[in-house]
Amino acid sequence: MTPSLADLLDEAASRRIEGWDFSWLGERLSTRPLEWSFKSIVEERSRQAANLLDLSTGGGEWLASLEFRPKLTVATEGWPPNVLVAGARLRRIGVSVVWSEDAPDNVDREDHVRGRLPFRSASFALITNRHASFLAAEVSRVLSSGGVFLTQQVGSVYRDVYDALGLPRPLRRTEWDLALATQQIGAAGLRIVEAREGTLITEFADVGAFAWYLKAVPWAVPDFTIERYRLALERLDVQLRQSGPLRTHLRAFFLEAAK
Repeated sequence: MTPSLADLLDEAASRRIEGWDFSWLGERLSTRPLEWSFKSIVEERSRQAANLLDLSTGGGEWLASLEFRPKLTVATEGWPPNVLVAGARLRRIGVSVVWSEDAPDNVDREDHVRGRLPFRSASFALITNRHASFLAAEVSRVLSSGGVFLTQQVGSVYRDVYDALGLPRPLRRTEWDLALATQQIGAAGLRIVEAREGTLITEFADVGAFAWYLKAVPWAVPDFTIERYRLALERLDVQLRQSGPLRTHLRAFFLEAAK
C-alpha cells in the first residue's frame, strides 16, 4: 500500500539524523555517479601516503567505506553529535576522531578564526575533504612538503530545491565553484594538479525522502521545518504522485592540489 502524505511526513519528522547516512531511504533517494570516482582516487593516493587526515568526516560513513587507508588515519568533525557517531564507527577500524570547529563557508572569508586545525604544521601527507568547507591556508600549513590535498565539492545554490518548494531562488553575490576553489587553494601556496567539473543529480521518489533530506542538509534551505513548509510539501506530494520522482541538480567539482 502506498504511504499517505501524513505517514511520509510523520516518518521524516520523527527520524533522527545520525551522521550523514542516507542509506535507510534505500531507493527512495538515489544519486547518479559523477564522471569521476572520488573514492577510487582517494584509495589510490592512500596507497602512496604515509598518513591521512579526513576533514569534517560527518558520521564517518564515507571514510569507513574506503577499501584502503594508511595505517595512521585521523578524522576531524565539528558537530558534537557526529563526533560521537564517527568515533564509535571509526575506532573499530583504528581511526582516531578529533573535534575541530568547522571552517566557515568558503564563500564567506571574513571569518578567519574558525577552521583552524589542531595539528602541527607539515603533519599529513594526504588530506581529504568531501563536501565540507575548509580553510585553504590551514590545509596548506598542515600538509607536508610534497603532500596532496583531494577535495570533492558541490555548489552552494540549491535552485531546484527552491523551485520544488515554490520559493524565489536566493541571490548570492558569490557562488562556490571550481574557479573560487582554485583561487583560494592557489593563494594558499598549493599547486593545482587536476581539476574536473560535473553535475550531481539526485532523485527523490517521494516527499518524505525530500523532507528528511532537507532536515539533514540545513544549509540548503536554512529556515526549513516540515511544519513551516507543510503546504509546499503537500503541493509537491501531489506533483510527485502524478509525475514521478523529483530530480535536483547541483554543480560539482573535484580538485587535486600538491604542496
